[in-house]
Amino acid sequence: MSRKYFGTDGIRGTVGQSPITADFMLRLGHAVGRVLRKTSARPTVLIGKDTRISGYMIESALEAGFASAGVNVLLTGPLPTPGVAYLTRALRQDLGVVISASHNAFQDNGIKFFSAKGEKLPDAWELAVEAALDDEPQWVDSASLGRAKRLDDARGRYIEFCKNCFGSDLTLKGLKVVVDAAHGAAYHVAPDVFHELGAEVVAIGCKPDGFNINAGFGATAPGALVEAVKANGADYGIALDGDADRLQLVDANGRLYNGDELLYVMVTDRLAQGHRVPGAVGTLMTNMAVELALRSHDIDFVRAKVGDRYVLEELAARGWQLGGEGSGHLLALDKHTTGDGIVSALLVLQAVSRSGRSLADQLAGVKLFPQTLINVRLAAGQDWKSNTRLAQEERAITDELGNRGRVLIRASGTEPLLRVMVEASDAELARHCAERLAQAVAA
Repeated sequence: MSRKYFGTDGIRGTVGQSPITADFMLRLGHAVGRVLRKTSARPTVLIGKDTRISGYMIESALEAGFASAGVNVLLTGPLPTPGVAYLTRALRQDLGVVISASHNAFQDNGIKFFSAKGEKLPDAWELAVEAALDDEPQWVDSASLGRAKRLDDARGRYIEFCKNCFGSDLTLKGLKVVVDAAHGAAYHVAPDVFHELGAEVVAIGCKPDGFNINAGFGATAPGALVEAVKANGADYGIALDGDADRLQLVDANGRLYNGDELLYVMVTDRLAQGHRVPGAVGTLMTNMAVELALRSHDIDFVRAKVGDRYVLEELAARGWQLGGEGSGHLLALDKHTTGDGIVSALLVLQAVSRSGRSLADQLAGVKLFPQTLINVRLAAGQDWKSNTRLAQEERAITDELGNRGRVLIRASGTEPLLRVMVEASDAELARHCAERLAQAVAA
């Protein structure tokens, strides 16, 4: 059974267009509530959100939908996605709900769900919700309605959790750090975490107005961070996205480190501490140089489908702890059940502190293969898989590259885009091959 509303990371779209409308969100809350009621007589859900203006509307609609199904609601207000996952587990809630479109602009919004264990929910659960959406609503009577209340100390609880993920024998004293929260959910969390661990903090992207989330700041626009690090003479810069589950990091020289490189640092830090690391999980997009570098340390490496939920599934299946994506979604399952940009930054800075070596030194032997990624917009109903010209071009390029690179073509799970990626030992070769494939898609 195919999914109608859920993509690779929940439900997402443009506000005011189906399904990101108030009436759908009320129906969604009611449908999810009915699914929860099948296993719990009086479930409670925890709802957090980022800083988009549309969050108020969606929060109210979801709250009404849950109440109408006899489900209680606990509201946190603005809180990073991993903070919602943590509190759902810590407070023994039945479900965590995040209102966010992550790195998208303010015009978009979406919904993510976490299980009682703070983990992404399986496809079977999403299909059950979609089936409930097709059923007639079953409104409970007045005596059975759910209640809603606010959790006033959500921010403080999550700050303490993040700090406890950093080595108790370590401090950030002596470091000057720029923290960029993308005007998103971590604006009132991330600066305090690093400050309370001893760092001198310069905060940027921490003044949300409902419309400026991810606009020129954050993990998807790291230029502002690079400039701020240089202007303030900082040692490192940390950029989060709108819901703070992904990380980009910059050093004092303005060099930007992506998630692939940071995963390598996290793994080698564990090895340096004498811990056994049987393997790590990346994605189809992970740079080949990182895979080769990990294997040189006798670390097994497995590629999952793109999306942190698939990385998580591979880690869980193998009993491993460390994985991630180049976009900055990083997982350390002994620290958290989901990707957490703040925690990931702390683990990287922990590696720097323990080793006494800069990130540049730790990554000196990892030379990334050039990658060219082109996003090709798909027309409504366009079936790219049946495009014979694209198939022929892909086969030809794969033969040409041989062991000098690879090709990856995949559809976005959140937007009507086809992502065409070519990785090669030579940058010009990667660009030329990617452009050939993009032209074949558009033909």
